[in-house]
Amino acid sequence: MSQNGREVKEKGSGRHGGDGTPFGRTPPHSDDAEKAVLGSILLDPRVLDDVAIRLVTDDFYQDAHRRIYARMLAMHAENRTIDPMLLVEELRRHGEYEAVGGAAYLAEIAQSVAVASHAVYYAEIVQNHAFVRALIQAGTEIVHEAFHLEVEPRDLLNRAEERIFSVRDRRSTSEIAPISDVLMEAFQHLDHRMEHGVGTGVPTGFTDLDKLTGGMHESELVILAARPSMGKTALATNIAEHVAVDAGMTSLFVSLEMSRLELVQRMLCSRGKINGHKFRSGFLSSDDREKLVRTAGELSRGRLLIDDAPSRTVTEIAAVARRLKRKEDLRLIVIDYLQLIEPDNAKDPRQEQVAKITRRLKTLARELKVPILCLAQLNRQTEVAKDNRPRLSHLRESGAIEQDADVVMFVHREEYYHTQEEAQSQNLAGLAEIIIAKQRNGPIGEVKLTWLKDFTRFENCEAMDDGGYAGDYVADDYGPQDFGDAPF
Repeated sequence: MSQNGREVKEKGSGRHGGDGTPFGRTPPHSDDAEKAVLGSILLDPRVLDDVAIRLVTDDFYQDAHRRIYARMLAMHAENRTIDPMLLVEELRRHGEYEAVGGAAYLAEIAQSVAVASHAVYYAEIVQNHAFVRALIQAGTEIVHEAFHLEVEPRDLLNRAEERIFSVRDRRSTSEIAPISDVLMEAFQHLDHRMEHGVGTGVPTGFTDLDKLTGGMHESELVILAARPSMGKTALATNIAEHVAVDAGMTSLFVSLEMSRLELVQRMLCSRGKINGHKFRSGFLSSDDREKLVRTAGELSRGRLLIDDAPSRTVTEIAAVARRLKRKEDLRLIVIDYLQLIEPDNAKDPRQEQVAKITRRLKTLARELKVPILCLAQLNRQTEVAKDNRPRLSHLRESGAIEQDADVVMFVHREEYYHTQEEAQSQNLAGLAEIIIAKQRNGPIGEVKLTWLKDFTRFENCEAMDDGGYAGDYVADDYGPQDFGDAPF
């Protein structure tokens, strides 16, 4: 290498970004690959389009190479011809000609390759080294912060995960696919629907709901919202139970409101058709206990994983979900509920906090290619509205919920707003509606379900002779108890 080339190497010998080297060692890089990328562009500027979707300026380790690549990108953006002579003029105009090593080093770069056809291969080498350097830098910052004992361990862990995953996100590049490949995938989905008569999504277990939505699809953020005591937690547990037990799909239930014991007890009573009050009080017959044992056996065969940490950020939820996705074929994430997720920055306005949370949940769903069913509360406007019916404008604390969600569903039980006598006379007893208020890739509409209040359970709706509604169950003679969204 020429003297100028050696000078350039010394100037760029600091770590990625130009600071000191971590651990006293030179970070991974390849001068030859970096020069080969730049030389390929000088030889045939058309390859810059292929290189630019893989490399940003800071991916180059040497300062001179960063400067040269930045000038090339600027010239390309202005549709100016890139050749050695014009590049020299561009560098001189910006006062960078001497800084990059002058004519001798530019000539060395221009002569570094004989053909430009391998530019992408060289760019991938540069990209790989840049990725490793970013990982080293993230690790160095994590170690540095760990020595500061005033930082809370949980905050330290959150920051560490954010740094590591930001490196991974930086590594990701957009995938460009020809329409022929996408069409083939579309027909594979169509053939599956025609063969099985259902959608390709994760089934909820409710026939009419699955017909309307095709199930919960991968990469979707599904919001299930309601006012307290409407039964949103009950519906979510019914869906999670069906997915894990009946459909045999691995599911993660993030319960921020109830403990895992409360959640499992509720599922036992719901699936076993045991009155929750009788269970809590211990007034169970031998038949009831046998039903619970059978139900426990059914539930234990399902792959339902429960995270009941009372406080979680999206970063923490994402870390748990990623670990499960690596180990198992995770098919569904349920979060109860949105407003209990801790913000990463408590100083942000509440609307901004919720907006960031929903945006990151949507990003997580796309990353893992699983649907996320996230429960949410509605504001009090539903209770003052004339018909008490929920609307998108009733989503609490942020319009970003509606914007980021692929599907927004509301649980509505009109009988809640009437006396028992009124509900009976108007045929509202046991009737629940799931209102699909938004569906990005399908129709909106309403689905009727049966609400079994003794068991906090929803089932497919069947009209009764008296005009009411019932599911597939035998009514308990213990007397009606409306437990709503209580732990039981």
